Amino acid sequence: MAAKASETLSDIEREAVKQRAKELREQAKAGKNREAGLKQIQEAIDKLDGLDKQIAEAFRELVIDVAPDLMPRTFYGFVAFANAEGKVVVFYQPASKFKTRYGTISFDDPAHLDDGEVWPVSYAVLAWNADIEKKFRALVKTAAS
Repeated sequence: MAAKASETLSDIEREAVKQRAKELREQAKAGKNREAGLKQIQEAIDKLDGLDKQIAEAFRELVIDVAPDLMPRTFYGFVAFANAEGKVVVFYQPASKFKTRYGTISFDDPAHLDDGEVWPVSYAVLAWNADIEKKFRALVKTAAS
């Protein structure tokens, strides 16, 4: 007998689903209000500590600089940026969210990163420095093009 979905999700996963439902309600109210989106992602960053916070802040600044047309928003509580259609292009998933070894910067389907028949869409991030920033500047610029 198949288990109910609520019985198969961990507490962390259930909380993420609730967070996403709340975000969708807030985003529907805010519409395409850039300031509301910036406030949402700042609130998400304020909940982070240590390396997660450092990377999230650097990521936010990078995307705002490189792809100013992308709309700031949260996505399952993550710092994220969406295109004009409201679809998430890129987001940062902190390690602390699901108690993983590293945070990731990931690109969703609307990102224009296609390169043949296979290409990476998620990157583990263990530090933030000039070389890493340079790599993500190029990736975000391409993804948002």
